[in-house]
Amino acid sequence: MNDTVQISIAVTDEQTRQQLIAQLSINDFDAFEENDENLIGFINSENFDEPLLQSILARYNLSYTRTTIKEQNWNALWESNFQPVVVDDFCAIRADFHEPFLDKKHEIIITPKMSFGTGHHATTYMMISEMSKIDFKNKRVADFGTGTGVLAILAEKLGGQSVWAIDIDDWSIENATENIVKNGCTKVVIEKADSFDCEQSFDVVLANINRNVIQSNADFIVTSVGAGGKVLLSGLLKEDENEIVTAFEEKGFEHISTVERNNWICLLLQFEAKSK
Repeated sequence: MNDTVQISIAVTDEQTRQQLIAQLSINDFDAFEENDENLIGFINSENFDEPLLQSILARYNLSYTRTTIKEQNWNALWESNFQPVVVDDFCAIRADFHEPFLDKKHEIIITPKMSFGTGHHATTYMMISEMSKIDFKNKRVADFGTGTGVLAILAEKLGGQSVWAIDIDDWSIENATENIVKNGCTKVVIEKADSFDCEQSFDVVLANINRNVIQSNADFIVTSVGAGGKVLLSGLLKEDENEIVTAFEEKGFEHISTVERNNWICLLLQFEAKSK
C-alpha cells in the first residue's frame, strides 16, 4: 500500500461540495470528510493526478492544500476521526473501540480504513436506510463496489442466502474481507473485479458507485436480475435521476422510489418484464 494524499479544499457551499465529491470519486478519490470550512479528500498517492485536480477546481475558482500521509499513519488518523453512524433504529455502524449499540436491530462493526462505505456519506446512509424496506430473506444478493463491505454484511444479517461482493480496489478487498470476518459473516464471497460481467443470477443488486460505472455496467446488471428482482442504486446526484431511471425502464424495470439526501439520491427499481 502506498502513501495517501490528503487534499483540503476551502469550500462552504453545500451544492458545490457535493458536485466536487461526485467528480473526485470518479477520479479515484477513496474517502471524504467535511467540516464547516473545508472538503477533505483522500487518494492513494499512486493514483493522484494533480493537473487533473487543478483542472477540476479551476472550474469553481477554488484552491487547495496538499498533505502526504505515510502509510503507517493512516489508520491512526482515520480512527481518530471515525464516529459511529446510526440509521434510525434500524442499524448502527461502529468500530470495535466504540461501545455497542444494544437498542438497534442490527449492528455492524468495521475497521475504519481507507475504503469507501463507513455510512457517513449520504449515499451509504441512504442505501442502508432503503435496505430496511427490502426482503432479503433467502435472497441471492450482489454488492457492486463493496468498499468496506458494510452493505454486503448487512445483506447477510438481513437473511441473504448468498452475497457476491466485488470491488476493483485491492485495499477495499482487504478491508472488506477483514470486516466480514469481524462480523461473523459466512455467506459473503469477496472478489476483485472491474465490472459486473458475470453469469450469476441475483434477486437483489446493490450498487453504490457513481453514474459512469452504473451506466457502463447497466446491461450486465439487467441480465443478472430475474422477474421481481430489485436493484438499489446510489452514488448518484439528483440531476442523474431521469437519465438512469429512463435507461432501466427501457430494459423492463419499474421505478419504485427515489430518496434524496444532500442532493444525492438512491433509486429502487424492480424488474417486471417476463423476458429480456
